[in-house]
Amino acid sequence: MSAVDALALVVAAFAGGAFGAAIGALPSFTFAGFVVVAGQVYQLAQRNLAPDAAAVGNVGLVDSLAFGVVLGPHVAFGGGAAAAAYLASRGEMPTEGFAYSPAKRVTTGLGTRPDVLAVGGLFGVFGHLFATASASLALPFDPVAAGVVASALLHRVVFGFDLVGARDGLLDMTPARADGGTARTVEPWLPYMTEWPSVAAIGLVAGVLGGFVAYRTGSAFLAFGLSVAILVFVNSGVERIPVTHHITLPASTAVLAAIPGPLASHTPATIAAAMPLWQAIALGAGFGLLGALLGELSQRVLYAHADTHLDPPAASIVLSSFCIAVLALAGVFPGAVWVPTP
Repeated sequence: MSAVDALALVVAAFAGGAFGAAIGALPSFTFAGFVVVAGQVYQLAQRNLAPDAAAVGNVGLVDSLAFGVVLGPHVAFGGGAAAAAYLASRGEMPTEGFAYSPAKRVTTGLGTRPDVLAVGGLFGVFGHLFATASASLALPFDPVAAGVVASALLHRVVFGFDLVGARDGLLDMTPARADGGTARTVEPWLPYMTEWPSVAAIGLVAGVLGGFVAYRTGSAFLAFGLSVAILVFVNSGVERIPVTHHITLPASTAVLAAIPGPLASHTPATIAAAMPLWQAIALGAGFGLLGALLGELSQRVLYAHADTHLDPPAASIVLSSFCIAVLALAGVFPGAVWVPTP
């Protein structure tokens, strides 16, 4: 890539981060989910209906848009979360109807103020550069999710928030000390999805589904896209909707990582020839459970005791993708599918 094109990508990332701030972090990510689904359906249709890819072309909806500088969560979601932290640090973030720290309100658009757009844009550039560098160095984890986490940690430092929050009792979800002390109130990421048995249960359920979708389609990202698209209900205020993209992604990836050959060569026929369905279900359940538990651990350590939004699913995906990369490097899996490996 030429220097001019690289600079153009930086400009586009600035615009993507600013757009994420304008419409809100979670709305931008939800729309990315719809683009992932569209891109995966397109690729499946191309593979099955027109195997000659050159005749149909490769639109690149997933890589260029959903995971790129337009809607990539490391760009748009990170920019939106940073802009919310910026407004909260100035006491200007709306708090009506929101019980948590104002900087955690990532479901609302932040409008078109030039300073808000600039903050979102700058953090969009950071997320883009971080993910690009991570992928270029083949660091063994999801570069996009890592960009989301790094961006959140950076906005905490830049805008004067504690990096983690409470210095003791990080795993304790008790709302406040019974003795009336000054301990801060705990703010669970999803109050209806924070007890370990409930987390494990949804991890197994969504993991089975993620593994099944990968087995039947050969897609590592279709179940993830569906999980993200469902967040439209969370953003609309529908109660008790589980968040599962950090569950379905490692579940689907693990199933395909157990199949020899590159991801592009995986079809339902080759997968079925290499693995019985029960193994895919078991792998999906196991890695779905892992993703769910890592998500709950991440929210307890990085979200519940802090003042800004650091996305627990993104932290979980960093850890679960690292586990898949390690298993591939150790020879347990034939490959790591889409996860970079040195």
